[in-house]
Amino acid sequence: MTPTQFSATSQHPLSEYIYRLESGEALLPDYPENLVEVVGILKSYGIVLDAYSKNLIYIAEGQFLELFPFFKYFNGEVKTQKIFQYLWHDRINFEYAEYCMKIMFWHGGGALDRYLDSPEFVQLATAAIQAKIKGNLIIQPLHQLFPEFLLEQIRQLAYYSGLGQFWRVMSDMFISLSDRYDQGEIKSIPDVVNHILLALVEAANKPITYSVKINNKVYDILPKSAGLTFLMDTAVPYVEAVFFRGAPFPGTVSYNAQAHQIPTEQKDFAYGALYADPLPIGGSGIPPTQLMQDMRHFLPDYLHNIYQNSCRGEDDLRVQICQSFQKSMFCVTTAAIIGLAPHPISTTDPEQKQANRIYFENWMDRFLNSRLGEVNKPTSRECKLFPER
Repeated sequence: MTPTQFSATSQHPLSEYIYRLESGEALLPDYPENLVEVVGILKSYGIVLDAYSKNLIYIAEGQFLELFPFFKYFNGEVKTQKIFQYLWHDRINFEYAEYCMKIMFWHGGGALDRYLDSPEFVQLATAAIQAKIKGNLIIQPLHQLFPEFLLEQIRQLAYYSGLGQFWRVMSDMFISLSDRYDQGEIKSIPDVVNHILLALVEAANKPITYSVKINNKVYDILPKSAGLTFLMDTAVPYVEAVFFRGAPFPGTVSYNAQAHQIPTEQKDFAYGALYADPLPIGGSGIPPTQLMQDMRHFLPDYLHNIYQNSCRGEDDLRVQICQSFQKSMFCVTTAAIIGLAPHPISTTDPEQKQANRIYFENWMDRFLNSRLGEVNKPTSRECKLFPER
């Protein structure tokens, strides 16, 4: 096929989804029940992300190089009542936010990852370290013996801040989506995708910066001059790390190298939100359980009623929340894929259409073992005494 030729037919196993993307549709079918689930769960998610974002940024700025941050989840409000609430576990599970941060930190990607290995970062971070440990007779010798230790802590804190800033945008995006739905402006799954896409484009060049205040002096860690931006340096790495790659959940696979249950290559990891089986949600050691537990507190009534009237009612509420959440993430992924396409999907130029086709097929390669087929099945919440043969 010459560069200017374009075949309407794709030989890819997931060709039907490629055609959907090329026609401006979403990876999730436009069913009324899907719309209700997606908007409702994203409203709950937006509220949770607001809390996650604030805490991550507080840790990055307010707990800078605190080696034993016992109260890092308190956002600076250490009160007796709050301590008892935390001991009783009556709180937001900020551990899940840290799980996502560590996944991003480990998988890397984007200019943020590269900048944290640059001489400029080392120079700025070293200045902040010297100011922080000045007069500390315990940490100073430790830093001299292990000069990379505190640098690595600051690299991680940069991801705390970066993810916090990313989730700030996403939280506002999902809350405004819910508001528009309530006002009758969002009427279909393509409307949801378009809302997310426009919001991503609007925030694309939003600077990602990070500084800390030590002894009334501000020290830059991620200066504006580094040129880090929302879309390419936090959003894209987040999708790659959390939606696709992730990390194996403890207790579900063996970490023993001889068992060969975990890929040897980092690029082959497929434990992200788009691959996760909702059934284990609620099990011990499964990080998304914490997110589903958080979202259950903020479900809009119309979505909560759907769950309550399902076959098992609230007995499997976290599983139902996870199923809805997974559907919503395929909508977010659709917006990201379309937004990053090499050419507009409305193009009529054969060469550009062919470039888009190759681009979409490369994405579909990654969806072969995902839950894409499952979320495209019609939703049924009726109880059946016997399984269909």
